[in-house]
Amino acid sequence: MVESVESVEIFGVAGIPEIRAGDALGRMISEACEAQGSALKAGDILVVTQKIVSKSEGRLVELSSVSPSEFALSFAARSGRDPRLVELVLRESKAIVRMDADRGVIISETHHGFVCANAGIDQSNVPANVPGEDVACLLPKDSDASARRISDEIRGLTGLDVPVIVSDTFGRAWREGHVNFAIGVAGMDPMADYRGTPDAQGREMHVTTIAVADELAAAAELVQFKAIGVPVSVIRGYPYRAGVGGCGALARERQRDMFR
Repeated sequence: MVESVESVEIFGVAGIPEIRAGDALGRMISEACEAQGSALKAGDILVVTQKIVSKSEGRLVELSSVSPSEFALSFAARSGRDPRLVELVLRESKAIVRMDADRGVIISETHHGFVCANAGIDQSNVPANVPGEDVACLLPKDSDASARRISDEIRGLTGLDVPVIVSDTFGRAWREGHVNFAIGVAGMDPMADYRGTPDAQGREMHVTTIAVADELAAAAELVQFKAIGVPVSVIRGYPYRAGVGGCGALARERQRDMFR
């Protein structure tokens, strides 16, 4: 049974410097929380944006190093996109779900099982390593492992078991606008299962399962401001269910996905 909650506090973690490959995010986040007078507590949940995770794992690619395929060149010529970026999208995709060269749109399934635009690749908030070079940021290779690594670092420093959600911004079927989703989870059950419990009228629910990790990631975005360097937030007071975690539970199987 899922516990009820009267209020939840969410606050951003400022003071995190520009992330470079090899940086220990768990240590940096813990120190930044202490520096702003909001040290981590038992029961806290961390939401960490994908961009700083990818930077810490060296998932930046200089476009000058990419040789586009004939297919990438053809799509880029029709869409007006950079063929090197198109090539990276193809490389980071397990399958192409939709392509529209006239609009320059590629919706793909990543190797993790996420369905999103451009395999999650973008160039925002990615300072170039070499002056004059364009750089693209890829998703972490294993974002669940990334979340576990941050959680393990924090446990080693503080003794606290703090669940970690790695978030990224995706579009959605049926709706305009973008929302933060969980692409990596550690230390908590990413779902809240209401099946078998009564609704407000006493009827047993049979299908309701809430994607808690996605809801927390979306809520956390309200205090994370990518443009001014607040890439981490703390959620305090939410009664999560501890567990192994993992985003696999959030990905709908292809045979049950009416959009593919």
